[in-house]
Amino acid sequence: MQNANTNSERFKTSNPSLFPGSRFQWLKQFYFLAVLILAGMSARAEIVISRSKPVSTTTAKPAPNVLLIMTDDQGWGDISMHGAPGLQTPTLDELGRSGAQFERFYVSPVCAPTRASLLTGRYHLRTGVFGVTRARETMRANEVTVAEVFQQAGYATGAFGKWHNGAHFPNHPNGQGFEEFFGFCAGHWNNYFDTELERNGEPVQTQGFITDTLTNAAIDFMNDKAESNQPFFCYVPYNAPHSPWQVPEHYYQKYLDLGLDPKAACAYGMVENLDENISKMLECLKENGIQDNTIVIFLTDNGPNSDRFNGDMKGRKGSVHEGGVRVPLFIRWPNRIPAGTQAEPIAAHIDLLPTLMDLCDLEWGVGDRPILDGTSLVTTLIPGACATEGRPSKAALLKRSLYTHQVSGGKIREWPGAVRTQRWRWVSYGKEDELYDMSVDPGQLTNVASRFPQITQELGDSFESWFQDVTRQGLEIPPVPVGADGFLTVRAPAHESRFEGGVKFKGGQGWANDWLTNWTSTQDRIFWDLDVLNSGEYEVALLYTCPVSDVGSVIEIRIQDQSRTVTMDTAHDPSPLHSPDHIERKEVYEKKWATLPVGIFKLKQGAGSMTLRALKLPGDQVMEVKAANIKRL
Repeated sequence: MQNANTNSERFKTSNPSLFPGSRFQWLKQFYFLAVLILAGMSARAEIVISRSKPVSTTTAKPAPNVLLIMTDDQGWGDISMHGAPGLQTPTLDELGRSGAQFERFYVSPVCAPTRASLLTGRYHLRTGVFGVTRARETMRANEVTVAEVFQQAGYATGAFGKWHNGAHFPNHPNGQGFEEFFGFCAGHWNNYFDTELERNGEPVQTQGFITDTLTNAAIDFMNDKAESNQPFFCYVPYNAPHSPWQVPEHYYQKYLDLGLDPKAACAYGMVENLDENISKMLECLKENGIQDNTIVIFLTDNGPNSDRFNGDMKGRKGSVHEGGVRVPLFIRWPNRIPAGTQAEPIAAHIDLLPTLMDLCDLEWGVGDRPILDGTSLVTTLIPGACATEGRPSKAALLKRSLYTHQVSGGKIREWPGAVRTQRWRWVSYGKEDELYDMSVDPGQLTNVASRFPQITQELGDSFESWFQDVTRQGLEIPPVPVGADGFLTVRAPAHESRFEGGVKFKGGQGWANDWLTNWTSTQDRIFWDLDVLNSGEYEVALLYTCPVSDVGSVIEIRIQDQSRTVTMDTAHDPSPLHSPDHIERKEVYEKKWATLPVGIFKLKQGAGSMTLRALKLPGDQVMEVKAANIKRL
């Protein structure tokens, strides 16, 4: 079995450009032969090791705490020390100066893929994640997360913010190693003021601005663990500065007055608020006397979400060019990582899990290790750290290749894609190959593919082989798991449904929080694919809106081999909730939804589908559908 953190054997698969030959002939024959030999071993390993127990090898010193902070849609340029015009981020500036800064650190072009790679040390396609909505963002439940690594080593684990890797248990944070979760699981949230969030599966009404609320919850967690003298892994994936464009007025007005456009003003306002909240968390560590024994990591999840300053890099969020995927990474550990450390080798989100295991002296226990794509970066962080198995030297890190993929339109194909080496960036959008010499052309102004055909060919071959490797398990939308022990109620949202006929999404895209509308015919169908985890009785209800003029529709709901019929007899047609957006949003607005009880079904364990259809439709539309609630009794 391949060593989890060693790149020597894996290099032959992840970096096939070292082996010359035709992209379409010899290399593919070699690759598929290797896959046939290794497929059985690696498939078995990913099952066997999924709950292998890491153990701490540290005995003399207290285990270090970890505070991992990630922001959403904050670009590399959205920090004052990087040159952002007028932006004030004194806390982030000082955090960067007080530890290590990575010159070239890379993530995925969009949210959920970055999170999956950060949590597992594996490229997102290997974890089953291939999008940001419609359940394509769901990470396979048998993936081993960094939270599970720390939890099984005796750490308290908490996550406070945006999850975006599966809304239903066991894909939920509580099923992936986090004993405490406070935030939301979807790709974005509708309102940032006085909003309803979730704590361990239960709704919680909050007061105030969402970033402040999440910070306070994380501080409470760290205070509690410090008081009980228990080491903690605290993950704070903020949702700002992702849209909708909501921020307290004084932040917004400050940057408007500096002459920024409204989107940049709103983004900078959210970033300044983030900076102040990060300061509060760092002060919490200091007040508890644990600052020197806490590793603090800060990064963002992709490039900026509007056309604003980003260091003259090409591309923004969603792009596989440099500007879409290069982000800041700061790592602080007083007395261990020297202040002012500048890490030269390229690195990526996949490296943080193995790096944290190395820094905290954790090892896998019995069983095989998962196939990790990342590697430890400790030789770039700790003076005198020697290269060992799983800990490559700086020289080795300078020779590696990193891979980027962006799913386009929900379709699984190789492009867009990119390969980044220390010197080169190869990019393809499925037409002609592009090659940029980043050492002299960091803005990617000149495509030099024709001048360096051999390098272009090798990197293209490398990407194709990598893509085949990370997708060999297949990629498919998972069913909604229902009836899990401990999570008895599941909300199957509209954006995870399928439909036929005239039904469509209100917002058009089917992003998180969207709903179904235009259900105007008895020929229309709405489906959810389900995976019933436990046989038993289940109570089903629909969340809906319906004007008085459409009351009276008769609806059949079928699950497995059973059906129930219900009449829509109560109108509910509210206006959208007030949303203090500074700029009109692309996402749908929030509504209050009514509940239509359907009845009780006796379901058998196993796969099945839930289907809605109208038997009678007296008005223009049956109703608008937000979700189906399925409760195990």
